[in-house]
Amino acid sequence: MTTIAEGLLGSTPYTVEILTMPHIPQLEKLQAEVCAALPDKNTLQPLSEEEFSYILNDHGLMIGVYVDDELIAFRALLEPIIDDEHLGRDCDIPEEKLSRVLYQEISNVSPRYRGYGLQKKMAQIIMDQIDLSRFDYICATVKPLNIPSLKDKFSQGLLVAGLKEKYGNKLRYIFYKNLNEEKPTFTEARALLMSDTTGQQQLLKEDFLGTDMFEQDGQWFISYRR
Repeated sequence: MTTIAEGLLGSTPYTVEILTMPHIPQLEKLQAEVCAALPDKNTLQPLSEEEFSYILNDHGLMIGVYVDDELIAFRALLEPIIDDEHLGRDCDIPEEKLSRVLYQEISNVSPRYRGYGLQKKMAQIIMDQIDLSRFDYICATVKPLNIPSLKDKFSQGLLVAGLKEKYGNKLRYIFYKNLNEEKPTFTEARALLMSDTTGQQQLLKEDFLGTDMFEQDGQWFISYRR
């Protein structure tokens, strides 16, 4: 394994490694633990053995966090197939640039190690591994009201460029980030309830982008700007 970072979870040392094909059994074991602990199983789309193999076989990057030789968290980037469902098309990325898009894929943290900000730590580490000579954009999808994942994307500076059905009629926010540009400057702002799908879709048609989120009176809102 190649160690790319290390640190402490409280007083417990950890290392971050680049994962390879032989790690698939460990990945599947951890993913099963995470899925079993979810109150809403629909918030996570688990990866199959074939999907793990595809990413690890030179179609992306996967990092893992280890404590005492045990995999306790992992995060993946995927170099996607260019097809009709490519997220770059939903973000108005030019056709000739689609080959320079990476997806932020699955991120799992063992329930036993939550509360240490591991998802955010892994995001920073894996984004630093991206070869900017090969890739210009990051895209991702998140289910509405999956608050931890939405916070994760916004914290990295990703923007909502779409809200539509993907993956067999599942409603998803579509996020993107241009890795070579600063965050755009906006002059107009609106905030809509996260549950107001139609209103958000209309703003997106009018060239607004979702820039952050906030909670008010027990309800979640998305801030849109253009």
